[in-house]
Amino acid sequence: MCGITGWLDFGRDLTCAAKAVQAMTDTMACRGPDAEGVWLDRHVALGHRRLAVIDIEGGRQPMAAEAGGRSTVLTYSGEIYNYQELRAELRGLGHRFRTRSDTEVVLRAYLAWGDGLVDHLNGMYAFAIWDGHRQELLLVRDRLGIKPLYYYPLPDGVLFGSEPKAILANPLVEPVVDLDGLRESMAQVKTPEVTIFRGMYEVRPGHLVRVHRGGMSRRRYWALEAREHTDDLAKTISTVRDLLGDIVTRQLVADVPICAQLSGGLDSSALTALAARSLREQGLGSIRSFTVDYPGYTENLRPNVTVSTPDQPYARQLARHVGTEHHEIVLDTPALADPAIRAATIRATDTPSGSGDFNGSLYLLFRAIKEHSTVALSGESADEVFGGYPWMFSPPALAADTFAWLAFLRPGDPLCALLDPGLTARLDLDGYRAQRFRDAVAEAPRLTGEDEDEARLRVGNYLNLTRFLQGMLDRKDRMSMAAGLEVRVPFCDHRLVEYLFNVPWAMKTYDGQEKSLLRAAVRDLLPVEIAERRKATYPTTQDPAYEAALRAQLEQMLADPDAPVRPLLDLTKARRLLAEPLPEVSVWINRAGIEMALQLNVWLGRYGVRLVE
Repeated sequence: MCGITGWLDFGRDLTCAAKAVQAMTDTMACRGPDAEGVWLDRHVALGHRRLAVIDIEGGRQPMAAEAGGRSTVLTYSGEIYNYQELRAELRGLGHRFRTRSDTEVVLRAYLAWGDGLVDHLNGMYAFAIWDGHRQELLLVRDRLGIKPLYYYPLPDGVLFGSEPKAILANPLVEPVVDLDGLRESMAQVKTPEVTIFRGMYEVRPGHLVRVHRGGMSRRRYWALEAREHTDDLAKTISTVRDLLGDIVTRQLVADVPICAQLSGGLDSSALTALAARSLREQGLGSIRSFTVDYPGYTENLRPNVTVSTPDQPYARQLARHVGTEHHEIVLDTPALADPAIRAATIRATDTPSGSGDFNGSLYLLFRAIKEHSTVALSGESADEVFGGYPWMFSPPALAADTFAWLAFLRPGDPLCALLDPGLTARLDLDGYRAQRFRDAVAEAPRLTGEDEDEARLRVGNYLNLTRFLQGMLDRKDRMSMAAGLEVRVPFCDHRLVEYLFNVPWAMKTYDGQEKSLLRAAVRDLLPVEIAERRKATYPTTQDPAYEAALRAQLEQMLADPDAPVRPLLDLTKARRLLAEPLPEVSVWINRAGIEMALQLNVWLGRYGVRLVE
């Protein structure tokens, strides 16, 4: 895994821009702590920071292939899980390889198939290829959007990077945020292609962007399609099991230590058990596993709509059952509330959020895992793929004229709790969500003859996969890469996603539970208590001392007349909140407004953001 960046400008001589390109590349140091490289030509400059995972010595980048006096150059982030098969196929076509890396496979695949290479790749990736013969830059992002890729069009070219900070490091770019940018950061809706910074975009999942002298064009190379599912239940379960076995085995390939992020829930337990079995069968020993916890959380958990049981007992049971080398990472309140950790998570995401200890705990967890392993498997996206979210079982939420997760949780606008009422009115988040919802529903695929209920569930599933999942993947990528850790998400394999997208809901829930197919496919690998465990979300602290620390920081910020966020806040409401008694149990949604105010203050100050209407 790595960080990539670059600059194409047909109106400039970029051989004189080494300093600017180096600055852009330096922002990706956390994503690639092991090596760096910059490649310059007259109109194009490419930068790379490397986290070495496969072919430690041979996979250095940017990587070039020379032919006829012209260069084809690649800067690449990701993992191609079928690279060994592709290498054999390309050798059959006459290509010769200098390294064992999947990077060179991507480069040679482009030389063989042009932009059609995307149809051959299985993996998570974001990369840029400069074709010196065509005088063209190609930006490519994986099908599910696991790896990020941003771009900023210029009059005669483009800037790009794995994260916004790489683009913002270029002197041509000013960090300007308008009302739509603020809306995107606060609406709890992840809109494909949209970013919070004016003029900056994301390459949409399953798309490529081509930039040449004539301008810029975009092409979709993959999308979810509605097709009739013809397999019966037994065949569907066996297909899921076969796919999962193949996926996990492929994603265990690495030249560095690999581990599993284990919560003791169905998803992570299934992956850990499959990984442990695969490693044993290959004679490669056991796998490490890691669980996050908080002091007193297991003993004092107050169940709610998303969490009913603590993770620790189940994770320990699964670790004993499959023989992992298990580690428990216990995060105390002072660490979670540390302003330096908040600043690190904002630096990782380039944007404020009310996620607070969601982000902070993930970052601290990944930092601890990095001390032992370089690659981790995660159960992210199983709920989207197999149907695990509670709102998918709520007809009112699915029938609402908004995203089902918002209708189910009914959070209102918790991130705006302390904002000035005039600003809140101008943001009109309900109107913004309504338009984004209509756009998303309009693009969802339909199956001819499908009944109304099944069609509604298909749309709900589509929105989970293309909107809700994007936010989850972004958080996982940013927090892990900020710690120099590569996280792989086997449930995002596009073959599994395509197959299950078309399985009828009645079959996905054939035994009346969520994720019935996953449960059936791996039941033989798991203790019955874990196989039957109900879904629990990623844990957040319930310690009122954490909220007390946030309030103390808010009070200190309000006392600073130069705090950048002050003009955006309702100061009276903020002071009123500080006078309220602390709750016995602190819930993340009730402190989200404080989290957002504190994050906005850091973000505005450190990024020099200019807010405009």
